Amino acid sequence: MSDPLVGRLLDGRYRVGRRVARGGMATVYEALDTRLDRTVAVKVLHAGLVEDADFLRRFQREARSAARLSHPNVVAVFDQGEDDGTPYLTMEYVPGRTLRQALSDEGPMSPSRALGFLDEVLQALAVAHEAGLVHRDVKPENVLLSLDNSVKVADFGLARAVSTATSTATQGLLIGTVSYLAPEQVTHGVADARADVYAAGIMLYEMLVGAKPHEGESPIQVAYKHVNEDVPEPSRSAPGIPAFIDALVLRATARDPAVRPADARVFLHHLRRARTALREGVDDPELTQDLTVFRRQPTHEHTLIAPLEQLRAASVAPGSSTVLNPDRPDPDDTSDSEVPPEPRRRRPWWQRTPAIGGLVVLLFLAAGGGAFLTAVGPFTRVPPVVDFAQGRLRALGEQAGVRFVVAGQVFDEKVEKGHVVRSVPTQHERTWRGGPVQVWVSLGPELHDVPKLVGVSEERARDLLTEARLRVQGIQESFSDSVAEGRIISTSPSADTPLRRNSGVSLVISKGRQPIDLPSVVNTPFDQARQTLMGLGLTVTNSETFSDTVPSGQVISQQPVPSQVFRGDNIALVVSKGPEFAQVPDVARMPEDQARQTLTDAGFQVEVRQNAVFVGLRVVVSQAPNPGSMARVGSTIVIEIV
Repeated sequence: MSDPLVGRLLDGRYRVGRRVARGGMATVYEALDTRLDRTVAVKVLHAGLVEDADFLRRFQREARSAARLSHPNVVAVFDQGEDDGTPYLTMEYVPGRTLRQALSDEGPMSPSRALGFLDEVLQALAVAHEAGLVHRDVKPENVLLSLDNSVKVADFGLARAVSTATSTATQGLLIGTVSYLAPEQVTHGVADARADVYAAGIMLYEMLVGAKPHEGESPIQVAYKHVNEDVPEPSRSAPGIPAFIDALVLRATARDPAVRPADARVFLHHLRRARTALREGVDDPELTQDLTVFRRQPTHEHTLIAPLEQLRAASVAPGSSTVLNPDRPDPDDTSDSEVPPEPRRRRPWWQRTPAIGGLVVLLFLAAGGGAFLTAVGPFTRVPPVVDFAQGRLRALGEQAGVRFVVAGQVFDEKVEKGHVVRSVPTQHERTWRGGPVQVWVSLGPELHDVPKLVGVSEERARDLLTEARLRVQGIQESFSDSVAEGRIISTSPSADTPLRRNSGVSLVISKGRQPIDLPSVVNTPFDQARQTLMGLGLTVTNSETFSDTVPSGQVISQQPVPSQVFRGDNIALVVSKGPEFAQVPDVARMPEDQARQTLTDAGFQVEVRQNAVFVGLRVVVSQAPNPGSMARVGSTIVIEIV
C-alpha cells in the first residue's frame, strides 16, 4: 500500500519524499525544505503516541531541549511542528547507515574500531548529560554512520517524551529496546545519566562480540537477566580482548548504578585511557585495577561476642517463655512445672569478695590491654604519604606496618606524576597493622594533545578544541596558496603538543590565494618580461611567431591580459621572431600565370609590367629582386613580360 505521507507538503514547507526508516516511535522520511532548498529528515510520530494533549506538550518541550544541543556528533534538530494533527520533527539528514546495519553487515568489530565508534557516541551523550538531558534510548539503531564513517546520535528528547507518556506506547518502547535497558529502568522505571552509560556499555559489548550479552525467548526473559545476571566479559566469546577492555565493559554495565561511571564524560575518560593503551599495544593493569576496584563485594555477617546473660536478657522478653535453646534448660532454673521456684537468697558480702576481687583484676587487665593495644598492639598510624613516589611505597609500608594499595590515578596540577596525591585513611590516622591503605597516584597535570586542525573550518576547529578541553586563544588571517579560504593554515602550538586543560591555542585562518595585479609586458624584451612575472610568483610559458611590426625578441601579446590573478597562475606570452624572409624563386621564361602562381605560393605579392618590346607572348623576361635573393615575405616581386 502506498504511504499517504509521501509527496505531502507538511506545514506548507517540507515536501515529504521516500520513507527512510520506521521504528517503534516514529517513521523517518527524506524531505525537501522548500524554503531553504535543502534536504532534511522528517520524523513523524505514530498516531498511538499523540492521543492526548499532555503528551504533545511534553513532546514539544523535549524537542526544544534537544534543539539546544549543538555538537558534531549529535543529529541537529531544526524544527518541530504539527500539520493537520500530525506532529513532526525536522532534523539533519545524515546519508549513510546505522550502527545496527554495520553490525549486521560486518559482524564483530576490532577493539580499536569499536572504541573509536563509542568515543564519538560518548561525546554526544556527554554534551547531553552536561545539559541535564538523558537520552534513555541508546541503541545501535539510534547511532548513524555517515558516508565518511563519522558518528551522529539521534533521538535526543524523543525517548524521554515517550517514556514518560501514560499510554500503551510506553510499554511498546520498553519491549522494543529491552536489550539496552538498565536494571533500574526495568525494576523502578527511573533513568538518569548512568542508564545511558549502561546502554552504551551493552552496545560496546555487542560491537566486540557481535551479539547481545543477554538473550531470551521473550522480552520478559531478557529484562529478567538484566536485573539478575551480570554482563559476562567480552573475552569469553571473543578471545584476545585485553583485560582492561573487559573491565571497561563490566564497569559500565554494573547492575548497581552506584558502581557505574557517573555520566558519559567519566565513561569517556576511562575509554580514552583504554584507547591509548590499545594504540600503544601494552597491557594496562593499573587501568584494569581502577575499573574493578570499586566493584561491590558480598557482605558477610561478623561473629558477635557478648555475655551470655545479655543474650538471654535480649532473647527472653518480659512475660515470655521463649529461650535461646529450648532443649537446654537454664542451669539456674530449679523449678518444675508444678512447684514454683524458691527465691534466691543474697549471699553475704564476704562470700562475694572473691568475685569483687576478680572484677577488679579484670578491670586492671582491661586497662592494661587497652594501653598495650594503643601503644604496640594491632594498630598503627598511617605515615605521611602525600607527594611520596609510588616506587617507594612498598618500603614505606613495611616500615610503618601498613600495605599501600593503588586505588586509582588522578590528574593533579601540583603533585608530580607518579607521586601520591591522597590516601584513605589519611596521614596520622589509626588503622590496623598490616591493613590496606588506599592511595591515589598523580598523573601529573591534566594534559590534552592539540588536535590536528590544518585544513578544517574555523567552526570545526573550535568544536575539536572544546572536545580536547582546550580553547581558542587568538585568530590571525593570512593568504595561502594551498589552503582554501576559511580553513586552518596552522596552529600555535602545533598538533599533538600536550597542553594543560583550558590552555589557549592560536589559529591562523586562510584568506585564500593572494590576488596579484598583473602588469602589461607587451613590447618588452622577453627576458625582462619573464623576470618581472616570475618575481610576482607567476609561471611563464611562451611561443614565437613572425611579426612585421614588433622587433625580434619582444613580446607581441600576453594571456591573460592585465587584470587580477593569483600566485602560481600561468601567463602565456607570444614573442616576436621579427619579419619573415624567403628566397625569391626564378620565374624567367615562365608564362605569366605560372610565374604569378609560383611567386604567390612563396608568400610574395606580384606586380606585372610589359617590356618595351612587348609582342603579346606574355612570357617573363626579367624580375626584381633577382632570383635567389632573400626578400621579406609579403613584399612585391616585379616581373616583365613580352
